[in-house]
Amino acid sequence: MSLAEALKFLAPGTPIRDGLDRIVRGRTGALIVLGDDEKVAAICDGGFEFDVPLLPTKLRELSKMDGAVILSSDGSRIHRANVQLMPDSSYHTDESGTRHRSAERTALMTGHPVIAVSQSMNIITVYVDGHRHVLQEPAAIMDRANQALATLERYRERLDEVSQRLFEAEIHGTATVTDVIAVLQREIMLLEVSRSIDRDVLELGVDGKQLAIQLTELRGDSDRELELLLRDYLVAPGLPSDADMAEVFTQIDQLSESELLKTSTLARLLGLPTTEESLSQWIHPRGYRVLSRIPRVQTFLMDKIVAALGGAQALLEASEEELAGIDNVGSLWARHVHDGLSKLRA
Repeated sequence: MSLAEALKFLAPGTPIRDGLDRIVRGRTGALIVLGDDEKVAAICDGGFEFDVPLLPTKLRELSKMDGAVILSSDGSRIHRANVQLMPDSSYHTDESGTRHRSAERTALMTGHPVIAVSQSMNIITVYVDGHRHVLQEPAAIMDRANQALATLERYRERLDEVSQRLFEAEIHGTATVTDVIAVLQREIMLLEVSRSIDRDVLELGVDGKQLAIQLTELRGDSDRELELLLRDYLVAPGLPSDADMAEVFTQIDQLSESELLKTSTLARLLGLPTTEESLSQWIHPRGYRVLSRIPRVQTFLMDKIVAALGGAQALLEASEEELAGIDNVGSLWARHVHDGLSKLRA
């Protein structure tokens, strides 16, 4: 189970979260495994077994005992209680408390999320998929998310500005490496902030509905926008393949904040020239971003047109007859694309 999936299970309004909040208020602490299989059974010692529906009050009462509580994988039932977990001590952990050390090692060893509630600090910690995540109160999450939304709004405004500037340069054949990287930087920054808010939405559960609506509006189709930018400017022998795109996305995810701010780093990632002089030289897009401005033109049709014409300028100058002669385009799509391009040039 991933961290995102675990956060859905533990969001406010769910029975498990209600039970965890009761444990925190009762200051008793807890160790809870979300999943029960052979791997979990192999490290359980003692306790007792049963199979009852999970109720917040039951989870609270069973957690008063010293041992761990084992839940079903979907979190709907309680399978065991008062269990001593005995994970392999060779699994590394930086935790100091016995409960939290057992929780992290159990999560690493079994692959199931493990929840530790600190009796002394009243903190709920989730260990899952190699991550350590502390659950926060909804009010604190909402405050953080609102600040991130304000940042996202500024990023979106700036992205729209530089993206429109690049589009106008593409139409006139004057786009530069600097123009492209300016858009790429802001696309990545917007996606990074969006991802942090995505996690806040998951943590808030039903309380995050309005936040999710605002996020969707501000994010727009940023994943698609980034893909089209890369398809236009990623240097490749022919059209960028899916493997080429995946490799670039992987490299983008690995960039540090300082690397993201360096124009030369991002230019090198796309295979573009990085010298000071070359950053202001004109470069020629393939035409994906231009075609995306025409309604209903799908990627497979863009591929056909771009491969046949070789660039945005040739695309903008193409006649309806030239477009109709491209495989899989035909007269109807040719007229639609030609009319759309005429409006963009106007």
